[in-house]
Amino acid sequence: METAPYILHYAPDNASLIVRLVLEELGQPFRTELVDRKLRVQDSGEYRRIHPNGLIPALETPDGPIFETGAILLWLSERHGALAPLPGAPERAAFLKWLFFTSNTLHADIRLHFYPDRHAGAPDCVPAFSAATRDRIIRHLGLMEVMATERPLWFRPETPSILTYYVSCLLRWLALYPEGGTGWFDPASWPSLNAIAAAMELRPAATKAALAEGLGQTIFTKPSYACPPEGSAT
Repeated sequence: METAPYILHYAPDNASLIVRLVLEELGQPFRTELVDRKLRVQDSGEYRRIHPNGLIPALETPDGPIFETGAILLWLSERHGALAPLPGAPERAAFLKWLFFTSNTLHADIRLHFYPDRHAGAPDCVPAFSAATRDRIIRHLGLMEVMATERPLWFRPETPSILTYYVSCLLRWLALYPEGGTGWFDPASWPSLNAIAAAMELRPAATKAALAEGLGQTIFTKPSYACPPEGSAT
């Protein structure tokens, strides 16, 4: 039996979902290795040899392991010549700035939003910290909405890219987490982003990923909590 060129170390409905979607969209064979968060497998010595920071995801490749979601996505797009403007393309600069904005700014603030108690300092600082983080996320989404209305070639409902999948997953998680704390989030406030998510939801890659991780049918537009066949999302 031929060995799959990629091993995706994943947890259901974690950032590894973005990588799974892209691998499926690319049509690349891969196998998965569960990182069981309830057992803290991410802290094991074996996993830390692949990802020294113990975060999810990591992707084992013929060139060695890669971690950091944005780095994995960019490497895959370049390796397979798809889902992003290639080096030298005139659209490359604009694409890169929004990919890194999504990874380093929007996604980073979403992590702060999900885990304010880890970052706010004293417990009585959490409410103000959370409010400020939500305000930043709203501003970030507003900037991305403006970009989306301009319909660049790499961010359109009819044109999947590593960035359309990345943003769709972030919208999913903002609608779900933290449990009981999502009343402020209304996807209709960003119609162009929501249109991207709705289109990605209909892709065969999304159907396969949803089945593999127990995400339901409307994984981006009307998301529900994961009911995975193995492991846990939290």
